Amino acid sequence: MKYVKKCPRCNGTVVEKEVTEVLYGGVNTAILSVKTGVCLLCGERLYTPELVRQFETIETKLEHQETTEFHPVGQSFQIALAA
Repeated sequence: MKYVKKCPRCNGTVVEKEVTEVLYGGVNTAILSVKTGVCLLCGERLYTPELVRQFETIETKLEHQETTEFHPVGQSFQIALAA
């Protein structure tokens, strides 16, 4: 993938790195590992338009409970603690 060489936010150097992205849809969550451009100075992530479209598709599927193609990795729980 090709990225800009300088960060549009701080002018730092951009390199390709593997990052973890957490996507939400309704009550569901997906954790992805993706390669993208990352600024070495400020940490800004620079996603390609195609990757953003894929994120949006996944979020829509999560929201509509269309998760049959996803692999479950555990369970989440909500706990209210008394103060």
